[in-house]
Amino acid sequence: MVKLDKDEFNEMIFTRINNLIRDYELIKEGELIAVALSGGKDSILTLHALKNYQQFLDFDLVAISVDEGIEGYRPHGIASAIDNAKQLDVKLVQKSFKEEEGFALDDIYSNFKSACIPCGVFRRNILNKTAYEIGAAKIATGHNLDDEIQSFLMSFARGDTIKFSKFGPELDVIHPKLVPRIKPLWNTPEKEVGMWAVINDIDVHLAECPYAYLSLRAKIKEFLNVSEDRYPGVKKNVMESFKQILTFENDIPARLNECELCGEPTSSNVCKACELKESLEL
Repeated sequence: MVKLDKDEFNEMIFTRINNLIRDYELIKEGELIAVALSGGKDSILTLHALKNYQQFLDFDLVAISVDEGIEGYRPHGIASAIDNAKQLDVKLVQKSFKEEEGFALDDIYSNFKSACIPCGVFRRNILNKTAYEIGAAKIATGHNLDDEIQSFLMSFARGDTIKFSKFGPELDVIHPKLVPRIKPLWNTPEKEVGMWAVINDIDVHLAECPYAYLSLRAKIKEFLNVSEDRYPGVKKNVMESFKQILTFENDIPARLNECELCGEPTSSNVCKACELKESLEL
Protein backbone atom coordinates (compact mmCIF):
# COMPACT_ATOMS: atom_id res chain seq x y z
CA MET A 1 0.00 0.00 0.00
CA VAL A 2 1.31 3.43 -0.98
CA LYS A 3 1.64 5.77 1.99
CA LEU A 4 -0.34 8.97 1.59
CA ASP A 5 1.73 12.12 2.02
CA LYS A 6 -0.39 14.56 4.01
CA ASP A 7 1.22 17.74 2.66
CA GLU A 8 1.04 16.60 -0.97
CA PHE A 9 -2.58 15.53 -0.57
CA ASN A 10 -3.57 18.85 1.02
CA GLU A 11 -1.80 20.78 -1.73
CA MET A 12 -3.62 18.75 -4.38
CA ILE A 13 -7.03 19.35 -2.77
CA PHE A 14 -6.60 23.09 -2.21
CA THR A 15 -4.94 23.69 -5.60
CA ARG A 16 -7.91 22.07 -7.36
CA ILE A 17 -10.37 24.19 -5.38
CA ASN A 18 -8.35 27.38 -5.91
CA ASN A 19 -8.15 26.72 -9.65
CA LEU A 20 -11.92 26.18 -9.85
CA ILE A 21 -12.57 29.46 -8.03
CA ARG A 22 -10.21 31.29 -10.38
CA ASP A 23 -11.31 29.60 -13.62
CA TYR A 24 -14.99 30.32 -13.01
CA GLU A 25 -14.45 33.58 -11.09
CA LEU A 26 -16.62 32.25 -8.28
CA ILE A 27 -15.50 35.00 -5.90
CA LYS A 28 -14.73 38.62 -6.65
CA GLU A 29 -12.74 41.08 -4.60
CA GLY A 30 -14.62 42.74 -1.75
CA GLU A 31 -17.54 40.30 -1.74
CA LEU A 32 -19.04 38.82 1.42
CA ILE A 33 -19.33 35.05 1.00
CA ALA A 34 -21.65 33.11 3.29
CA VAL A 35 -20.69 29.45 3.78
CA ALA A 36 -23.63 27.11 4.43
CA LEU A 37 -22.04 25.28 7.36
CA SER A 38 -23.74 22.06 8.47
CA GLY A 39 -20.72 20.66 10.29
CA GLY A 40 -20.36 17.79 7.82
CA LYS A 41 -17.10 17.10 6.00
CA ASP A 42 -18.09 18.90 2.78
CA SER A 43 -19.17 22.19 4.34
CA ILE A 44 -16.21 22.14 6.74
CA LEU A 45 -13.75 21.68 3.85
CA THR A 46 -15.51 24.51 1.99
CA LEU A 47 -15.00 26.80 4.98
CA HIS A 48 -11.31 25.87 5.33
CA ALA A 49 -10.74 26.21 1.57
CA LEU A 50 -12.27 29.69 1.37
CA LYS A 51 -10.39 30.79 4.48
CA ASN A 52 -7.22 29.60 2.74
CA TYR A 53 -8.19 31.43 -0.46
CA GLN A 54 -8.31 34.74 1.37
CA GLN A 55 -4.52 34.84 1.06
CA PHE A 56 -4.99 35.27 -2.70
CA LEU A 57 -8.02 37.55 -2.80
CA ASP A 58 -9.48 40.20 -0.50
CA PHE A 59 -13.01 39.14 0.41
CA ASP A 60 -15.00 38.54 3.60
CA LEU A 61 -16.31 35.30 5.07
CA VAL A 62 -19.26 34.45 7.29
CA ALA A 63 -20.83 31.08 8.04
CA ILE A 64 -24.51 30.18 8.46
CA SER A 65 -25.70 27.03 10.22
CA VAL A 66 -29.29 25.80 10.15
CA ASP A 67 -30.54 23.41 12.82
CA GLU A 68 -33.33 21.45 11.14
CA GLY A 69 -34.37 19.80 14.38
CA ILE A 70 -33.25 16.18 14.01
CA GLU A 71 -32.81 14.72 17.47
CA GLY A 72 -29.62 12.74 18.05
CA TYR A 73 -28.12 13.91 14.75
CA ARG A 74 -28.02 17.64 14.09
CA PRO A 75 -26.61 18.78 17.49
CA HIS A 76 -23.34 16.98 16.67
CA GLY A 77 -23.07 18.80 13.34
CA ILE A 78 -23.79 22.17 14.91
CA ALA A 79 -21.05 21.50 17.50
CA SER A 80 -18.54 20.82 14.70
CA ALA A 81 -19.66 23.96 12.86
CA ILE A 82 -19.16 26.08 15.98
CA ASP A 83 -15.74 24.54 16.64
CA ASN A 84 -14.39 25.06 13.10
CA ALA A 85 -15.77 28.59 12.77
CA LYS A 86 -14.12 29.49 16.05
CA GLN A 87 -10.78 27.94 15.03
CA LEU A 88 -10.76 29.85 11.75
CA ASP A 89 -12.05 33.08 13.33
CA VAL A 90 -15.12 33.17 11.07
CA LYS A 91 -18.39 34.59 12.42
CA LEU A 92 -21.12 31.95 12.63
CA VAL A 93 -24.79 32.93 12.32
CA GLN A 94 -27.00 30.22 13.81
CA LYS A 95 -30.56 29.64 12.67
CA SER A 96 -33.11 26.88 13.26
CA PHE A 97 -36.36 25.55 11.83
CA LYS A 98 -37.93 25.90 15.29
CA GLU A 99 -37.16 29.60 15.60
CA GLU A 100 -37.74 30.56 11.97
CA GLU A 101 -40.66 28.33 11.00
CA GLY A 102 -42.17 27.30 14.34
CA PHE A 103 -41.48 23.56 14.10
CA ALA A 104 -38.64 21.03 13.97
CA LEU A 105 -38.21 18.61 11.09
CA ASP A 106 -38.91 15.74 13.50
CA ASP A 107 -42.36 17.28 14.08
CA ILE A 108 -43.45 17.33 10.44
CA TYR A 109 -41.50 14.76 8.41
CA SER A 110 -44.23 12.10 8.64
CA ASN A 111 -46.52 14.32 6.54
CA PHE A 112 -44.32 13.79 3.49
CA LYS A 113 -43.16 10.92 1.32
CA SER A 114 -39.59 11.81 2.23
CA ALA A 115 -38.25 14.06 5.00
CA CYS A 116 -35.86 15.48 2.40
CA ILE A 117 -38.74 17.35 0.74
CA PRO A 118 -39.57 19.78 3.58
CA CYS A 119 -35.98 19.77 4.82
CA GLY A 120 -34.59 20.99 1.51
CA VAL A 121 -37.29 23.61 1.00
CA PHE A 122 -37.12 25.18 4.45
CA ARG A 123 -33.32 24.95 4.74
CA ARG A 124 -32.82 26.71 1.41
CA ASN A 125 -35.40 29.33 2.37
CA ILE A 126 -33.72 30.09 5.72
CA LEU A 127 -30.22 30.13 4.19
CA ASN A 128 -31.28 32.54 1.46
CA LYS A 129 -33.16 34.91 3.78
CA THR A 130 -30.26 34.97 6.23
CA ALA A 131 -27.62 35.53 3.53
CA TYR A 132 -29.70 38.33 2.02
CA GLU A 133 -30.24 40.00 5.40
CA ILE A 134 -26.51 40.08 6.20
CA GLY A 135 -25.63 41.37 2.73
CA ALA A 136 -23.84 38.31 1.36
CA ALA A 137 -23.03 38.39 -2.35
CA LYS A 138 -23.04 34.58 -2.63
CA ILE A 139 -23.72 31.42 -0.65
CA ALA A 140 -20.96 28.80 -0.83
CA THR A 141 -22.28 25.25 -0.43
CA GLY A 142 -20.40 22.00 0.09
CA HIS A 143 -21.74 20.24 -3.00
CA ASN A 144 -19.01 17.90 -4.24
CA LEU A 145 -18.57 15.98 -7.49
CA ASP A 146 -20.64 13.04 -6.23
CA ASP A 147 -23.49 15.33 -5.17
CA GLU A 148 -23.51 16.99 -8.57
CA ILE A 149 -23.76 13.82 -10.62
CA GLN A 150 -26.36 12.42 -8.22
CA SER A 151 -28.47 15.55 -8.73
CA PHE A 152 -28.00 15.31 -12.49
CA LEU A 153 -29.17 11.68 -12.58
CA MET A 154 -32.09 12.44 -10.24
CA SER A 155 -33.32 15.19 -12.55
CA PHE A 156 -32.69 12.99 -15.58
CA ALA A 157 -34.68 10.12 -14.03
CA ARG A 158 -37.56 12.46 -13.19
CA GLY A 159 -37.51 14.14 -16.59
CA ASP A 160 -37.02 17.43 -14.78
CA THR A 161 -34.85 19.20 -17.35
CA ILE A 162 -35.55 22.61 -15.80
CA LYS A 163 -33.30 21.56 -12.89
CA PHE A 164 -30.38 21.24 -15.33
CA SER A 165 -30.04 25.03 -15.12
CA LYS A 166 -28.99 24.64 -11.47
CA PHE A 167 -25.94 22.55 -12.30
CA GLY A 168 -22.44 23.87 -12.63
CA PRO A 169 -20.12 25.56 -10.12
CA GLU A 170 -22.06 28.84 -10.01
CA LEU A 171 -25.66 30.01 -10.32
CA ASP A 172 -26.40 33.44 -11.77
CA VAL A 173 -28.30 36.27 -10.11
CA ILE A 174 -31.93 35.95 -11.23
CA HIS A 175 -33.65 38.07 -8.57
CA PRO A 176 -32.36 40.77 -6.19
CA LYS A 177 -33.58 38.79 -3.17
CA LEU A 178 -32.22 35.45 -4.35
CA VAL A 179 -28.57 35.10 -3.32
CA PRO A 180 -26.65 33.09 -5.96
CA ARG A 181 -24.77 29.95 -4.95
CA ILE A 182 -21.26 28.75 -5.65
CA LYS A 183 -19.83 25.23 -5.28
CA PRO A 184 -16.08 25.32 -4.58
CA LEU A 185 -15.99 21.49 -4.26
CA TRP A 186 -17.84 20.98 -7.53
CA ASN A 187 -15.06 18.83 -9.06
CA THR A 188 -13.78 17.25 -5.83
CA PRO A 189 -14.82 13.61 -5.22
CA GLU A 190 -16.58 12.86 -1.94
CA LYS A 191 -14.03 10.19 -1.08
CA GLU A 192 -11.22 12.75 -1.16
CA VAL A 193 -13.20 15.13 1.06
CA GLY A 194 -13.45 12.37 3.66
CA MET A 195 -9.74 11.57 3.32
CA TRP A 196 -8.88 15.24 3.88
CA ALA A 197 -10.90 15.34 7.10
CA VAL A 198 -9.35 12.13 8.43
CA ILE A 199 -5.67 12.75 7.64
CA ASN A 200 -5.88 16.29 9.03
CA ASP A 201 -7.82 15.18 12.13
CA ILE A 202 -10.53 17.78 11.44
CA ASP A 203 -13.57 17.97 13.72
CA VAL A 204 -16.39 17.00 11.35
CA HIS A 205 -19.74 15.29 11.80
CA LEU A 206 -19.47 12.08 9.74
CA ALA A 207 -22.81 10.46 10.61
CA GLU A 208 -25.44 10.22 7.88
CA CYS A 209 -28.84 11.82 8.31
CA PRO A 210 -31.29 9.22 9.69
CA TYR A 211 -33.85 10.26 7.07
CA ALA A 212 -31.49 10.03 4.08
CA TYR A 213 -32.19 6.36 3.28
CA LEU A 214 -35.76 7.24 2.26
CA SER A 215 -34.67 9.53 -0.59
CA LEU A 216 -34.12 8.90 -4.29
CA ARG A 217 -30.66 10.44 -3.84
CA ALA A 218 -29.68 7.64 -1.46
CA LYS A 219 -30.62 5.00 -4.02
CA ILE A 220 -28.70 6.75 -6.81
CA LYS A 221 -25.71 7.29 -4.52
CA GLU A 222 -25.61 3.58 -3.72
CA PHE A 223 -25.87 2.69 -7.42
CA LEU A 224 -22.99 5.01 -8.33
CA ASN A 225 -20.78 3.78 -5.50
CA VAL A 226 -21.34 0.12 -6.41
CA SER A 227 -20.71 0.92 -10.09
CA GLU A 228 -17.53 2.83 -9.24
CA ASP A 229 -16.22 -0.13 -7.22
CA ARG A 230 -16.83 -2.52 -10.09
CA TYR A 231 -15.87 -0.17 -12.91
CA PRO A 232 -13.43 2.49 -11.63
CA GLY A 233 -13.84 5.79 -13.45
CA VAL A 234 -17.63 5.63 -13.84
CA LYS A 235 -18.22 8.79 -11.79
CA LYS A 236 -15.58 10.73 -13.70
CA ASN A 237 -17.10 9.62 -17.01
CA VAL A 238 -20.59 10.67 -15.92
CA MET A 239 -19.26 14.08 -14.90
CA GLU A 240 -17.38 14.55 -18.18
CA SER A 241 -20.48 13.61 -20.18
CA PHE A 242 -22.54 16.01 -18.09
CA LYS A 243 -20.04 18.84 -18.71
CA GLN A 244 -20.21 18.26 -22.48
CA ILE A 245 -24.00 18.13 -22.57
CA LEU A 246 -24.68 21.23 -20.47
CA THR A 247 -23.32 24.72 -21.00
CA PHE A 248 -23.98 26.00 -17.44
CA GLU A 249 -25.88 28.93 -18.88
CA ASN A 250 -28.81 29.22 -16.52
CA ASP A 251 -32.29 29.37 -18.01
CA ILE A 252 -33.72 32.37 -16.21
CA PRO A 253 -37.47 32.03 -15.57
CA ALA A 254 -39.58 34.29 -17.76
CA ARG A 255 -40.98 35.87 -14.63
CA LEU A 256 -39.87 35.66 -11.02
CA ASN A 257 -42.40 36.96 -8.53
CA GLU A 258 -42.28 37.67 -4.82
CA CYS A 259 -44.36 35.37 -2.64
CA GLU A 260 -47.74 36.86 -1.76
CA LEU A 261 -47.37 35.56 1.79
CA CYS A 262 -43.73 36.09 2.77
CA GLY A 263 -42.17 38.20 0.01
CA GLU A 264 -39.47 35.67 -0.93
CA PRO A 265 -38.61 35.13 -4.63
CA THR A 266 -40.69 32.46 -6.38
CA SER A 267 -41.71 31.45 -9.89
CA SER A 268 -45.30 31.11 -8.62
CA ASN A 269 -47.57 33.38 -6.64
CA VAL A 270 -46.78 31.51 -3.41
CA CYS A 271 -43.31 30.13 -2.62
CA LYS A 272 -42.73 26.45 -1.90
CA ALA A 273 -42.03 27.06 1.78
CA CYS A 274 -45.35 28.84 2.31
CA GLU A 275 -47.12 26.22 0.19
CA LEU A 276 -45.78 23.43 2.43
CA LYS A 277 -46.71 25.34 5.60
CA GLU A 278 -50.23 25.81 4.27
CA SER A 279 -50.48 22.08 3.58
CA LEU A 280 -49.50 21.47 7.20
CA GLU A 281 -52.17 23.98 8.32
CA LEU A 282 -49.55 25.96 10.25
